Amino acid sequence: MSTSTSTTAVAKLDTKPIMKMDPWLEPYLHGIEKRWELFAKWKATIDSVEGGYEKFSRGYERYGFQVYEDGSITYREWAPNAVKANLVGDFNNWDRSSLAHQMERDPYGVWSITIPPKAPGVPAIPHDSKLKISMIVPSLGRIERIPAWIKRVTQDLSVSPAYEARFWNPPADQKYTFKNQRPKKLECLRIYEAHVGISTPEHRVGTYKEFTKDTLPRIHKLGYNAIQLMAIMEHAYYASFGYQVNSFFAASSRYGTPEELKELIDTAHGLGITVLLDVVHSHASKNVLDGLNSFDGTDHQYFHEGGKGRHELWDSRLFNYGHHEVLRFLLSNLRFWMEEYQFDGFRFDGVTSMMYLHHGIGTGFSGGYHEYFGDQVDLEGVVYLMLANDMLHEIYPNTISIAEDVSGMPLLCVPVSIGGVGFDYRLSMAIPDMWIKLLKETQDEAWDIGNIVHTLTNRRWKEKSIAYAESHDQALVGDKTLAFWLMDKEMYTHMSDLSEMTPIISRGLALHKMIRLLVHSLGGEGYLNFEGNEFGHPEWLDFPREGNNNSFQYARRQWNVVDDPMLRYKYLNNFDAAIQHLEEKYHWLEADPGYVSLKHEGDKVVVFERAGLLFIFNFHHTNSFTDYRVGVEVPGDYKIVLSSDDKQYGGWDRVDLSTTFVTTALEWNNRKNFLQVYIPSRVALVLALASTI
Repeated sequence: MSTSTSTTAVAKLDTKPIMKMDPWLEPYLHGIEKRWELFAKWKATIDSVEGGYEKFSRGYERYGFQVYEDGSITYREWAPNAVKANLVGDFNNWDRSSLAHQMERDPYGVWSITIPPKAPGVPAIPHDSKLKISMIVPSLGRIERIPAWIKRVTQDLSVSPAYEARFWNPPADQKYTFKNQRPKKLECLRIYEAHVGISTPEHRVGTYKEFTKDTLPRIHKLGYNAIQLMAIMEHAYYASFGYQVNSFFAASSRYGTPEELKELIDTAHGLGITVLLDVVHSHASKNVLDGLNSFDGTDHQYFHEGGKGRHELWDSRLFNYGHHEVLRFLLSNLRFWMEEYQFDGFRFDGVTSMMYLHHGIGTGFSGGYHEYFGDQVDLEGVVYLMLANDMLHEIYPNTISIAEDVSGMPLLCVPVSIGGVGFDYRLSMAIPDMWIKLLKETQDEAWDIGNIVHTLTNRRWKEKSIAYAESHDQALVGDKTLAFWLMDKEMYTHMSDLSEMTPIISRGLALHKMIRLLVHSLGGEGYLNFEGNEFGHPEWLDFPREGNNNSFQYARRQWNVVDDPMLRYKYLNNFDAAIQHLEEKYHWLEADPGYVSLKHEGDKVVVFERAGLLFIFNFHHTNSFTDYRVGVEVPGDYKIVLSSDDKQYGGWDRVDLSTTFVTTALEWNNRKNFLQVYIPSRVALVLALASTI
């Protein structure tokens, strides 16, 4: 229960691997060594005091409610400021008298009570009944809170926006039993970012059951091999997109029961789909009645006190990552989602906020290394992320962790063992920003091809990144999806095959396909798509809120438009599926970064090779090129394996897919051979050696 790190001597970091990876880090080795030392001290403390990660991260098996075979229940809660504590609920008619279910305090501020069974094997607290912890605290008197480790909370908006805690202990025959093993660790990560609540076309909140039955088959058919589930951790306000968490161990009851979420994940595993949780440890809801804020009546139990513990822009509380019990809570939270629900890994939200004292507010990152190792770095936040990644990869070697970081922190995706922060991937957040800026401000005939390629390829060497053209951020009201930027109001009038193919729709379909293929094949070692964007979802995303009369009009996915064979959305959907299945065959995401042999500003042509494939993009708005010469390293006969101009993808069918392209052994654009190809305007082609098809 110590709140400080151990003084046990720790091994010194060997910085040679870091210097080999990036010699420019030499002036900052002291900062890297300092954070490593702090990490090593914490790990030594966890080993010596708690028995290592294995025991320390199982806090959920000690705290909260534990039900035993004989029917007895033990409840524990850390609340050091409390003077008295009682467990109250439906089971004891909310009796707050001093003797009824009074809890005992240990020297570390942990309160506990064991409730004998009602009958042999029958718990005294009924399944799904309501309860709270009632405490007497200095200066405030009696306060009542939802247990911090509670696994189920529900909300009845007709009564109050505040959540109520539920004792979740279904009978054995109602507990979900997992049937499928986790998929093997992916090297080619194709992520479908999804939100269960918006996954219905109806004007309401979607359910886990519906997602399992209706959405998972779509994802599988498209060829995505991972889903990233948003807004699962219970959050106070639906419109927050899940980023104001109040109950960290509770799966959101808006969509159904915990057993139904388990069924969703297990079904995904049966389809070979990896399931990632969008985990929010960067901040917490400031709610008092149904959150962690002021849990034991103090400002500083789980969070920093005063201004340091508050995020100005997010209006939320900030964890004290330097506190022993906070580390127990958060590391156990990760372990809980892995064990209880069988998630395969995490996308960590708000990593930039966690790593810097300024939280990224009003700060631009130039890429200068001094920004990453100076006084502005929150060492405790960085070290927590190191501990989290180290623990996850030690206990679950196949786990996947992704960082949402806009700063470009060096060594973020390098193993903790050699001085990194330990993530497997970072999100390439500059890529979608680039596309939105281009579509807002510049006609495509004036696009800077060199800058586009630079943005797609500008990533830290040996650190993997997830590329995406647009995520949920670009779909939200106040912005527009790429499809909407490209086609705008004509999406309402000219997306039927029975209507005229206007210049705007033709351009929109063509560029939507080209942008996604370019990002997928050149931008990273993983790829992400937000649900619906694969077929150019016609409208933005806006959750029910006071400003829109609590409407669900834009908080749903209109699957009907892609399912209608008369509408052109199907062409974008078909092309997206073709990209995923082609990557599944050739594995370019796990290959070395693409070698770009041509960036021609006048012709608006990009040519590169990756994983043995030859990618050719002609972004010119009017010019098509006959016998266009492109370089290629490996000689042989090449065939087209994907053309964005194909009729099934809404193209004009100007490319003969049966053509064989034979290389000539003359150097071109620093490649040993060349071939000549017809490349129409606004078309992307992918060629492969005929022997590999």
